Amino acid sequence: MSSEAQVRADDRAHVFHSWSAQGLIDPLPVKGALGSYFWDYDDRRYLDFSSQLVNINIGHQHPRLVAAIQEQAAKLCTIQPAFANDKRGEAARMIAEVAPEGLNKVFFTNGGAEANENAIRMARLHTGRHKVLSTYRSYHGSTATAITATGDPRRWPNEPVAIGVVHFWGPYPYRSPFHASNEVEEAERALQHLRDTIVFEGPSTIAAILLETVVGTNGILVPPPGYLAGVRELCDEFGIVFIADEVMAGFGRCGEWFAIDRWGVTPDLITFAKGVNSGYLPLGGVVIADAIAETFRERPFPGGLTYSGHPLATASAVASMQIFKEEGIVEHARMLGEDVIGPALLKIAEKHPSVGDVRGLGVFWAVELIKNEDKTPLVPFNASGKDAAPMNAVAAACKEKGLWPFVHFNRVHVVPPCTISVDELKEGLAILDGALTVADGYTTA
Repeated sequence: MSSEAQVRADDRAHVFHSWSAQGLIDPLPVKGALGSYFWDYDDRRYLDFSSQLVNINIGHQHPRLVAAIQEQAAKLCTIQPAFANDKRGEAARMIAEVAPEGLNKVFFTNGGAEANENAIRMARLHTGRHKVLSTYRSYHGSTATAITATGDPRRWPNEPVAIGVVHFWGPYPYRSPFHASNEVEEAERALQHLRDTIVFEGPSTIAAILLETVVGTNGILVPPPGYLAGVRELCDEFGIVFIADEVMAGFGRCGEWFAIDRWGVTPDLITFAKGVNSGYLPLGGVVIADAIAETFRERPFPGGLTYSGHPLATASAVASMQIFKEEGIVEHARMLGEDVIGPALLKIAEKHPSVGDVRGLGVFWAVELIKNEDKTPLVPFNASGKDAAPMNAVAAACKEKGLWPFVHFNRVHVVPPCTISVDELKEGLAILDGALTVADGYTTA
């Protein structure tokens, strides 16, 4: 194995990192990982409360998943997408079996951005329309149309990229853009706002509404009861394709195979990646409703990827889903949310004046930090440099105690692997509890 010095030297000299000013970063060299932990070259362990990029749902180095990849590599490393392949077909079948009824085809991609890109393409070709509606608090990927559909500030420096995307406000009960006083009002007013947006944009011009079922990086925003069903009704009324972005929320993260199952709503397209095989190999895709698949029965779909349905990647998806079923990982994630994380975060919120709100499902939670009783965020929107110092201090306090947090804007997200044990989870929550005293020092609440 290379020395830490060599790893650092090669990285600094030759690796161009995403979302970064190259001269202002100092990436931590990681030596290894197992289960819920990873460690550096000094063998300092970190409890991974970020699941890397909220994708290591099955945990690091699951032995059965590693073995499945090794077995497939010995059998057949790759074959191009035009051929039929056993693991490609098996993975597609298994994904369709856990998807809502009526979604029976899978188009494989290499990740979530490509999944959203192709889902939008399918919706446009199916409807013959061009516009796509998506929310401001969203992230859909960094490819051309996906970054344009993204609502957060990562879109800004990439503009202009694609055309035909219109943003609207989704529900956010804690900071209601509709001045709602409860979740019922929030759902009703958010749906009226969406209806108004559709009417004024012209229903006959709108191909799709693209929503993260549960908003991920931009706040772990769980939709209020009735909202997703209302979106489905609007799509049916106006002939619009409903795309559920489950790249982050799917495959156990919310305590369901797909988060949308919790609300009993069936979208037309589901995009996925991350948790389908925990990122052990690049893989994503689109689960396609029968009516949309039928559009391309005799009309070619004008899209494709050299590595679509790559045998190594799909073999890892097959093994991952088998492990999920046999080890009860979806049920475990649901239990952790209901019995451990939710109750613990409510107690933490009562204890710390810096905690304005906690929310989530399964192993997908956010702790929103505030300055005062007026709900002023602990740091400004899209803060950087000195403005971000309070959140940086909270993150540093976590890391000092061996917890690797997921921090975004004024929130700490609690998103460990779905396989984390109750004891490991309690260990991490105790460290987070201690680190929030740092945030308390910045509040006047």
